[in-house]
Amino acid sequence: MHQISLYSFASVYILLLIVLMIMKRAKINKTKELFVASVLMTVQLMVAGYVLTYLFENPYPLFTLLYFVSMLLFAMRRVFSQKLALNKKFKISIALSFLFASIVVPIFFIVFVTEQSFFNPQYTIPIAGMLMGNSMTGFNLALKAFKENLENNQDSIHCLHMLGVHPKKILMPHINSAFETALLPTINSMLSMGIISLPGMLTGQILAGAAPNNAILYQIAIMIAICATVCISVFCGLYFGQKFLYNERMQFTF
Repeated sequence: MHQISLYSFASVYILLLIVLMIMKRAKINKTKELFVASVLMTVQLMVAGYVLTYLFENPYPLFTLLYFVSMLLFAMRRVFSQKLALNKKFKISIALSFLFASIVVPIFFIVFVTEQSFFNPQYTIPIAGMLMGNSMTGFNLALKAFKENLENNQDSIHCLHMLGVHPKKILMPHINSAFETALLPTINSMLSMGIISLPGMLTGQILAGAAPNNAILYQIAIMIAICATVCISVFCGLYFGQKFLYNERMQFTF
């Protein structure tokens, strides 16, 4: 792969300045967030680059495991960074579901699909990162949609509850809607992939000199794994968590 010089790399921030100017011109009050996100992204990726270089040169199982756990913790922190005004047991259900999918699916993919050791950092860290990142995004979308649905439909929820409808039946349409919201980005990516766009993993492998056909097999496999991770984590979190939103007397305990 062609080595990018620091001078050439720095020129890409011209594009970021253009984006910031356009956002300011359009009076979108997110310029500060974008600037901070860009700085954090740059710092975090630079640090990650040095850490990964060390890990790849010293592939000790303990180091790989520690990095994997740190990714899980940071991803969970991001999921709960939004103010989720729902009870503690529901949040625990979300956390456990995220952990389950973000551990089981990467292990299955690395061991059975790539046929590598789970403690091989060159495979485990990037693959697990992709799966966790998409699961995190799916959860953020689902929880935001679910929270907004509950807030926007308080009157209808209250009326149905007063009529004696079981809380589970009241919540299920909102849960299904949030679940669909979580899956939409992944489904849309799969629909457009190969015709409209070449995904990042495929592009990266091709730029690194991998044979296109082999890179395509990896990309198909990782997209199915991403879909499974998002689906399992969000489904389990919402469907098992909803029972903690009401008690034995059928009263809501948001």
